[in-house]
Amino acid sequence: MNRRPGRLSLAARLLLITVTLLAVGLAVGGGVVLHTLRDHLVGQVDARLEPIAQAVSRLPSVPADDVGAQAGAGRLDLARDLHVLYLDSAGRTTRVITLGPGGSAPDVGVRAAAHRDGRPFDVRQGGRDWRVVALPHPAGGDQRGTVAVVASLDDVTATVGQSTRVALLTGLGLLVLLAVTSWAAIRGSLRPLRRVEQTAAAIAAGDLAQRVPAVGGPRTEVGRLVAGLNGMLAQIERAFTARAESEARMRRFVADVSHELRTPLFGITGFTELYRMGGLPGPADVDRTMAHIAAESSRLARLVEDLLLLARLDESLGRAAGDAGDGRAAGDARAAGDARDGGAAGDAGVGGLPLRPAPMDLRTLAVDARHDLTALDPGRPITLTGPGGGPVGSAPALGDEARLRQVVLNLVGNVVAHTPAGSPVRIGVGTAGGEAVLEVADQGPGLSAEQAARVFERFYRTDSSRSRAGGAGAGLGLAIVDSLVRAHGGRVELVTAPGAGATFRVVLPVLVT
Repeated sequence: MNRRPGRLSLAARLLLITVTLLAVGLAVGGGVVLHTLRDHLVGQVDARLEPIAQAVSRLPSVPADDVGAQAGAGRLDLARDLHVLYLDSAGRTTRVITLGPGGSAPDVGVRAAAHRDGRPFDVRQGGRDWRVVALPHPAGGDQRGTVAVVASLDDVTATVGQSTRVALLTGLGLLVLLAVTSWAAIRGSLRPLRRVEQTAAAIAAGDLAQRVPAVGGPRTEVGRLVAGLNGMLAQIERAFTARAESEARMRRFVADVSHELRTPLFGITGFTELYRMGGLPGPADVDRTMAHIAAESSRLARLVEDLLLLARLDESLGRAAGDAGDGRAAGDARAAGDARDGGAAGDAGVGGLPLRPAPMDLRTLAVDARHDLTALDPGRPITLTGPGGGPVGSAPALGDEARLRQVVLNLVGNVVAHTPAGSPVRIGVGTAGGEAVLEVADQGPGLSAEQAARVFERFYRTDSSRSRAGGAGAGLGLAIVDSLVRAHGGRVELVTAPGAGATFRVVLPVLVT
């Protein structure tokens, strides 16, 4: 029994509570009204009986006609069966005067003799209720005699009974009406919850785009619940979308890594198998094959080192993103740790970041970039300017010079690989907007908007048929550039358009001395 209410729906439980409260309220209200009605009617009977008892108690003997006249004057509408009883000191009835339709008088002698103070009291006898008023009366010289005026309460009982039946029928009808109305109101009020249930079922079936329709004002309980649920559903959808995208990126990453690792490994395996089968008859053939194996091994080592660097950068950047809520600037490179220089392992940096931060000026990197471009393509015209083409200026920053040099080298290699030989290049360095800027601008074919949006993705190549030499050929160069610059608290900007060349801007927090 204790568990049964828990099996009911919320609407049924609310209806049960409402109907119960209504029934209790109607019962209590009806009981109070009926009790008050009976007291009022009995009070009217008392108001008629008391004058008669006072008049009869003053006279030694009263004729029946005089009693009838007194009763008529009192208009006993609710006490038509009236009896006047004369009692001796022992409570025995010595005389009875009966008015009304007649009938035997009740035997109230003993109680009347004991209650001669004139206060009315009830007596139930013969299945009927009587109202009695008793006063002292010196009947027959007996100073302890009593006169009692007795009236039937049948009319009062009938009136109260009729009122009770009317109240019950009215209460039941009202209770049914209120129950039906309450059920409709409760179902209407709980309609938003049913919509929440339907939305939750749709989401459980896989439709994450479902939302609960706005119901009620934003300040109502239901409105706030709907707003909170929709916010939660939006976060869940974003989380699922992000997870799906992450899984898709991970699958692409694994496939790309497998492909990039497989190419040099197959080359090494092929050369070793050729040597094992005796396909290298002379020392010159062996030397040439060993040179190919060494080149493929170096390529494989560079690829593994780049992947390890990206993994460590991902870990450090993820940890920095988790600490962003404490208000620390993303470019505070003082929290950076030791870095591997040239792929060497074993450096334990502060906070796990593979960096060795120190004060430096980006002009040094700009000059080195100019020399590197000249060495790679001596016929290419190179201009050294400030950001956007103005005069060269100082660009103080706090960074790991070796890692930032790797950034510049990757940008220079990108220019050489993807622009025509001999096309002009501009290297800009200085400060702009309170930030240290180093930019490499070429006049190559440029990139489309879709290509520009994905150019920093790992293993992404705008031209799958281009040279695959070096880490940049594997599609990791610009990904390393983006991760290293973000690890320094900066950002990489790309301004490009098809046929308009490309400008890569490395922006770092300026070092204030």
